[in-house]
Amino acid sequence: MIRNLVEDHARELYGEIRDRFPDFCGCETCAQDVLIYALNRLPPRYVGGREGAVVTEVNLDKDQNRASIEVALMEGIRKVTLAPRC
Repeated sequence: MIRNLVEDHARELYGEIRDRFPDFCGCETCAQDVLIYALNRLPPRYVGGREGAVVTEVNLDKDQNRASIEVALMEGIRKVTLAPRC
């Protein structure tokens, strides 16, 4: 099964940072819009097996990569807050 590990990390981090933005709606539509915004701006990290996933997970857990994902999510939250589609 092919997976984009950046998407997994983005979903996890979204749950952690969403509450920092009290003006953000956070409904399913807005949440998906934020994830789509962020994922379209981040390079994907596809893996096809357990071995590749372990190496990629280690790289994604580094502070620099985590920060890039957080920044893309925060930008998405700000954009969606200004023009929600819900």
